[in-house]
Amino acid sequence: MTKTETNPFAKWQTAIDVSPFQKWLGLTVVGAGDGSLSLEMPWRDELVSNPSPPTMHGGVLASLIDLSGLYTIFTTGKIAMATIDLRVDYHRPATPGPVRTHGSIIKLGSKISTAETKVLAHDGTLLASGRGVYLMMS
Repeated sequence: MTKTETNPFAKWQTAIDVSPFQKWLGLTVVGAGDGSLSLEMPWRDELVSNPSPPTMHGGVLASLIDLSGLYTIFTTGKIAMATIDLRVDYHRPATPGPVRTHGSIIKLGSKISTAETKVLAHDGTLLASGRGVYLMMS
């Protein structure tokens, strides 16, 4: 049995793991389809910005929104080259426990595409949401 047969998301995991930053975050692809992607990231003390109570740095949540949006576009077979704009809304602090992202396509264009991402706590609580606008490879 090949790696792809045992893990249907191996293709996307390999793409994520190319980047040292993304690999350092410990991202795991837990869902992927045409125009959708879900990632999971474990809690790590290095990601804490406020130790009392321990909460994850907002920049990490913004990075998750950006990365999830970018790779959601890749699931369509199209290639986004760069982030043009990123909008992040913080809803609740991210406290100890894994977080999960769910990305979906808003608009897939030939020059510019938009994806939306929700970041959820391990219990499903919405922590952050946002939209990324990406420059497409022509």
